[in-house]
Amino acid sequence: MAETRNGQPDAYQLILEAMDTGIFRPGDRLVESELAERFGVSRTPIREALQRLETQSMLTRDGRSLMVASLDHNQLAELYVVRAELEGLAARLAARHATAEEVRVLRAMVEEDRALLGDPGALARANRRFHKQIHLASHNRYLVQQLDLVHRFMALLATTSLAVEGRGEKALAEHGAIVSAIEAGDGTAAHDALKYHISMAYETRLMAVAGQVGRGD
Repeated sequence: MAETRNGQPDAYQLILEAMDTGIFRPGDRLVESELAERFGVSRTPIREALQRLETQSMLTRDGRSLMVASLDHNQLAELYVVRAELEGLAARLAARHATAEEVRVLRAMVEEDRALLGDPGALARANRRFHKQIHLASHNRYLVQQLDLVHRFMALLATTSLAVEGRGEKALAEHGAIVSAIEAGDGTAAHDALKYHISMAYETRLMAVAGQVGRGD
């Protein structure tokens, strides 16, 4: 459980985590008293957390109620443009700075995640861990901070592109190509492989939004 420095539950992080794991989805109303009861904290830190999330555009106001925000078509496009550039940079830096141990962890993730095919929710969570590991392997704290912000907004996507039939297998193949480039120390190939992976995820999501499914990738 996320905690503040004094050991108390961190209401802001708790709400964020609930959004990230799909407990709270776009359009859901967040009620102060209900959140306080759910997380076992007083209403004051909940109120402060909600105000902070509203300021960050993670929540939107409907009259007196606060709801989890959703992204329109243009916002989705803008998010993926920024994500592709930052993720590509992370892969390029990882090819330069990742340790042998970090590369082995990435490779193990790709292999282990094959067992999750058929479970889009679990695969989406594994996907987030994989991308986070690449961010950390870049060994650039400022880039990691910016990517954390980008991935926070990914929580505003109601579903996962990994739920689209066949996308899971393709995504893991793309992950494998990214790891191979990082392992070879080829920054350009790692950058291109990661940007291609994001492009395919975006295309899948657009197709889903246009008529089928469309969080995690």
